[in-house]
Amino acid sequence: MLVCLQKGKKGGYMIFLAFFFIAIFGGLTAFLASSVLVQKSEQDSRESRELALQIAEAGLDYYKWRLAHFPDDLQDGTGGPGPYVHDYSDPEGGVIGQFSLDISGESQCGVVHAVEIVSTGIDASNPGTSKQRTVYGKYARPSVAEYAYILNSNVWAGSDRNITGPYHSNGGIRMDGTNNSLVTSGQTDWLCTSSFGCSPNQTVDGVYGTGPNSTLWSFPAPPIDFVGLTIDLINIKALAQSDGLYFGVVAGDTDEVGYRFDFQGDGSVNVYHVTDTDWVWGYHSSSGDWERDYDIIDTEVFLGNFVIPADCGLIFAEGKVWIEGVISGKVTIASANVITPGVETDLILHDNITYTTYDGTDGLTAIGERSVYVPLLSPNNMEVNGIFIAQNGNFGRNYYTTSGSRDVPSMYNSYVQQDNLTINGSIVSNGRVGTRWTCGGTYCSGYASRVNTYDRDLATSPPPLTPYVSDDFRFIEWLEVE
Repeated sequence: MLVCLQKGKKGGYMIFLAFFFIAIFGGLTAFLASSVLVQKSEQDSRESRELALQIAEAGLDYYKWRLAHFPDDLQDGTGGPGPYVHDYSDPEGGVIGQFSLDISGESQCGVVHAVEIVSTGIDASNPGTSKQRTVYGKYARPSVAEYAYILNSNVWAGSDRNITGPYHSNGGIRMDGTNNSLVTSGQTDWLCTSSFGCSPNQTVDGVYGTGPNSTLWSFPAPPIDFVGLTIDLINIKALAQSDGLYFGVVAGDTDEVGYRFDFQGDGSVNVYHVTDTDWVWGYHSSSGDWERDYDIIDTEVFLGNFVIPADCGLIFAEGKVWIEGVISGKVTIASANVITPGVETDLILHDNITYTTYDGTDGLTAIGERSVYVPLLSPNNMEVNGIFIAQNGNFGRNYYTTSGSRDVPSMYNSYVQQDNLTINGSIVSNGRVGTRWTCGGTYCSGYASRVNTYDRDLATSPPPLTPYVSDDFRFIEWLEVE
């Protein structure tokens, strides 16, 4: 009986252990199964979120395609308001989701220059874990504001120059200055003459010189179609007459007089009719000769204070123009004579040009039908902000001298050599640019020091009718909207 009792106790103990391990194994199995299910659910959720993001980005890509074919369409071809919903299909599995588009455009003077799209992607492939994600994209045509310089001729950047932003010429470039971005030439090689510091004349690379950042030089680069950059001045005039500000030819005026615009920093501009000017001799690199520069204002008549339309900051003057002051908002000003054949006008940077803010809210595009000049009577330390376009001539400061038969009047001697010129923005010039002159290798006229920096804010949101370097829309902003 004792032995049997002991055996019974031992059998019960084994049964207890068996149940105990079965319970533990069952619990572990349940735990592992639960963990697998949780991980599977999390994996499905992650995959759904990733798919939703891909679908949302597909919506942005779709509308980029549409803008390439219908650049003025902000209603997805429907003619009605959004949002605009499209199915998203897997070629092998049918419809797996949708994207919904909200579209808006930034326009100036009735012309769309940027398109903003909010695209929401929805994964419908697995209803139990379907997610949605939203992205924002801004498309715009790349403008000349993406460059510090766009030139259409050979050019020499001296050793005193500091240039921030892409620098391009369709001609050859001598780069002795410091560039902090790409320098590109449309030429494989070119003939560097004494005018560009080469003696004797020699054939050199498309970009050549003693500048320290030659690793950023590239040639030959695709040329920029300068003819394609040409501003339609007749169209600008028509838009200024209908939606902006227009100032026409005054009876009896010659090409030696015109208008002075003094921007007030409050969205308005004081306008003067320049009735008489004095002249000095200036040597022009564009013509290779001495010319009389009628840039010194002698008499003028105040015409009034004019509010610049906020939705079309466009000013057109049928004649020569002097500009200065503080810019508020986005403004484009053009100087041209589209009435008289063979007459081209200049735009003169009469004094400092600044902005009320430097957060991208304000900007200037200034267009000269012929040239854009810094005159003899300019500030010793000058600052100009904006995009400056010399359509058929050149951007620069002419050569002035204090000696010889072409010397300036003695009262102006102190203006011949100035200290500092700071340009924040872009220069587009058909001809050779230059604001500093050397005589026998020694600085003798213009500005001793020049600093050029392109304005990234204008690159993404330029003033009205600023020319594009390409007709194709491209991304300039992208972010996910939480």
